[in-house]
Amino acid sequence: MPYTLADARFLLARAAGLAHRSLLSLRTRGLRASWERARAQLLPPPQALREGLYLPPATPFEPFALTTSERPVASIVIPVYGQFAHTLACLRALAAHPPEAPFEVIVVDDGSADETPERLPRVDGLRYHRRAANGGFIAACNDGAVLARGEYLVLLNNDTVPQPGWLDALLATFRDHPDAGLVGAQLLYPDGRLQEAGGVVFSDGNAWNYGRFGDPEDPRHAYVRDADYVSGAAIALPRQLFLDLGGFDARYAPAYYEDTDLAFAVRAAGRRVLYQPAARVVHDEGTSSGTDTGSGVKAHQVRNREVFLAHRREALSKLRPPHEPSPATLHVGQRQVLVIDALTPQPDRDSGSLRLFNLMRLLRAEGAHVVFLPSNRRYDGRYTDALRQLGVEAWCAPHGARAPAWLAEHGARFDVVMACRHYVASEFLPLLRRHAPQAKRVFDSIDLHYLREARTAEVSGDPALARAARRTRSQELAVIAAADTTLVVSEVERGVLAEDAPGARVEVLSNLHSVVGPGLPYDQRHDLVFVGGFRHPPNVDAVRWFVTEAWPKVHERLPDVRFHCIGADVPPEIEALAAIPGVQVHGYVPDITPYMDGCRLALAPLRYGAGVKGKVNLSMAHGQPVVATSCAAEGMHLADGHDVLVADDAASFADAVVRAYGDRALWERLAANGLDNIDRHFSADAARDVVRRVFFD
Repeated sequence: MPYTLADARFLLARAAGLAHRSLLSLRTRGLRASWERARAQLLPPPQALREGLYLPPATPFEPFALTTSERPVASIVIPVYGQFAHTLACLRALAAHPPEAPFEVIVVDDGSADETPERLPRVDGLRYHRRAANGGFIAACNDGAVLARGEYLVLLNNDTVPQPGWLDALLATFRDHPDAGLVGAQLLYPDGRLQEAGGVVFSDGNAWNYGRFGDPEDPRHAYVRDADYVSGAAIALPRQLFLDLGGFDARYAPAYYEDTDLAFAVRAAGRRVLYQPAARVVHDEGTSSGTDTGSGVKAHQVRNREVFLAHRREALSKLRPPHEPSPATLHVGQRQVLVIDALTPQPDRDSGSLRLFNLMRLLRAEGAHVVFLPSNRRYDGRYTDALRQLGVEAWCAPHGARAPAWLAEHGARFDVVMACRHYVASEFLPLLRRHAPQAKRVFDSIDLHYLREARTAEVSGDPALARAARRTRSQELAVIAAADTTLVVSEVERGVLAEDAPGARVEVLSNLHSVVGPGLPYDQRHDLVFVGGFRHPPNVDAVRWFVTEAWPKVHERLPDVRFHCIGADVPPEIEALAAIPGVQVHGYVPDITPYMDGCRLALAPLRYGAGVKGKVNLSMAHGQPVVATSCAAEGMHLADGHDVLVADDAASFADAVVRAYGDRALWERLAANGLDNIDRHFSADAARDVVRRVFFD
């Protein structure tokens, strides 16, 4: 094929555009960051990044239907100007994987001259609106917002392919973060690489697509966080807020910087701008306007930066100058707290996990940026994802290096490091002294392990366990001596350390629960329940003792009552108890709420242990009275007969169960006082002062 003058002009224009963007990158990002960016762009991405994407087949158009609603929660507005093939792929993705939330789709045609006006009206369930004249992206989006009927307005470019679950993830962000005003999706290139994980704006008005060309699963890009802006290619916000703000600002017409300015307007209105990594959207960047800022519609990007700089000068003056963003700089204005534990917390499986999860939630609410590092470096599925949805920067392999290398890279950014459990803390403290010497070191005991082990040895009469408890005591006290502050869960344990570690700074940070409410009334509740994971030996002993010693006495007097045993990792000796009449061993139950709200009594028959018993807190938070042993009630601000019934031998325990089960007035008093106990001693408000002293002073 002959080489033409047009070919030469094309290559010259491309070279000029590349040179311009390269110089701009060098000025805003520096040499190293620009080189890494170019390298990431030019190298082929791993095949695995693309394998998980849904991309509809490019087959000829045939009419199809969208499962839209006449009463939508979300209105998806798609502005289009030609490019029918892209619009078709976007709509096919919505049809193939419809959101769970009721939605409508409004396509605003900005004067397309291709097959768009002829074919889109043939898509059933689609609201098609053709503008009288071409006005540009901003005008089309603003028209769509006026036509929308949903509570939430969702703006979606036509050159996108939304992935399954994208819209529900966007909308869930407003539920989980009630102060959110604008939420943006994780944008991906068609080859699976990351296009944007929220945007960063610099003091000179230039912007940075955070994570560009990176791995979307990298922990730095995988958690909900505040962003300076989110790309208008896929965003959601309350429709009324968008209208109250005047929509996209027409000073940026026809396009560019309107989404950045919207984010600043949302913050000025007192709402947050959040990036949501679970809302994944493939975006064929540059389809409509190209990528060359020297010509065409894209040239407005350069002009509008000056408009934006003039309009938002005061807000921009508070931002940092151009640099290569990292988690350290993204959260530079926040207290940065690193939390280290053996495993990722599983709050639906054990009370220690629930306490840690709620502590991280409280730290986030107090304004800290929280980073979580499990010492096993394992991605733990929905549990890791739950932390990330909370806004926690949760690390795991393969992206997180082993502890020495990871701390060498990240240690300098932390103000506080909290290590949980003595055997984890003893491994990490030397590394923290080397790589994070500036950080305050907090040891979270969870419970005093040596105290629990000593009590186990006493109950069992096992000399070997007693020797092991003494070794644990030595190790745990060494960690306490090396930490700046030690957290325990009860005044009882603080009293123990006052004798065993008199020079240590010890704070009580107990279990953290929300008061759920009273649940069903007395007459509508039936049966007994125990909740506790069976990796914890005291729970195994407790259930075995209750069923073999106390349950026959209860069952004889309450023959229609069942005992429900709930907890993960059931050993054979507990499974065997299901053969006893009236005993039901359920194992792990994903949602225990029906048992908390529907069973009349909870049991905590622990004969040994330490710390504060989350099973007791959990039941009381649901208005469910508890019958407990002295060990189970220890350190929990409980009074026998007031907010709990306490008994230690089998006959007395059975009597207490039968009494509370059949006495409505006693039951109602225990339930009401239990709820009050949670509110006064185990709520976030009760813990707030301690958290501020330990992590923010």
